[in-house]
Amino acid sequence: MSVAFKGIVPALITPMTPDEEIDEQGLRTLVDKLIEAGVHGLFVLGTNGEFISLSEPEKLRIARIAVDQARSRVPVIAGTGAYATRDVIALNRKMEDVGVDAVSVITPYFNGATQAELFTHYERIARATALPVMLYTIPAKAGVTLNVDTVRRLADIPNVRGIKDSGGDFDRLLQLIALRRDDFAVFTGTDSMILWTLIAGGDGAVAATTNAVPGVVMSIWNDFQRGDIAAARRAQESLRALREAFALGTLPVVLKTAAQMLGMPAGPARSPAQPLDAAARERLAKAIEHYPRMD
Repeated sequence: MSVAFKGIVPALITPMTPDEEIDEQGLRTLVDKLIEAGVHGLFVLGTNGEFISLSEPEKLRIARIAVDQARSRVPVIAGTGAYATRDVIALNRKMEDVGVDAVSVITPYFNGATQAELFTHYERIARATALPVMLYTIPAKAGVTLNVDTVRRLADIPNVRGIKDSGGDFDRLLQLIALRRDDFAVFTGTDSMILWTLIAGGDGAVAATTNAVPGVVMSIWNDFQRGDIAAARRAQESLRALREAFALGTLPVVLKTAAQMLGMPAGPARSPAQPLDAAARERLAKAIEHYPRMD
């Protein structure tokens, strides 16, 4: 499938059974519900997909299920990031065999890296795969980011086709949007900035809240495309309640709990993340009571 990085691409949660095993049927149902809601792609094995808690065989299984269930209706992008360059290259080769349409590579985390090291990391990864590569920065979690000049240099590598920026810095996002071309897309990974990214000329969003409220997130895109900015803004503002509720628990516990409450497959997050206590569940239920259920 030819991959066009554009539109609303949910960062999928990984549905799990009560004993924290992968819920295959739940994942298949989630894929179908999101595609039926009109999303433009699927992003598996991201931060909200709990990639840090999954083994390599589990990652490959999740990607395989998503590809199989998507049936080429939308492209599937798989997160393959790791600290070691060689590990990303090895996983990308296996993802090629699985049949994903593109890979997303988070910046190396925990140990930090210089901009020169980050450039070399991504250059080696891109040149070792035929798949389109999406850069992924989330400095609050990874502890490092790609500066704008490094992104500019990486964008000249033919199969580096875009960036997901989850830093929440709108000025930086504007600088990244200035780099966008037909073959290099700029996505926000901050769901509170979807509309503002589109207004500024960005290509879309990799939006985790889509797991719980796909209709709301798709309304931002669809209303914007129709030129109804007022309606798009209302949809954007309506995400605030869910976004603010994220503070009630460890990522992605609140999102998975909200998705479950609203009729989407989710299940628990893997330990050490723990379920919300009764008081937090009650506060979350109150915060999301105005959203439509997806049953």
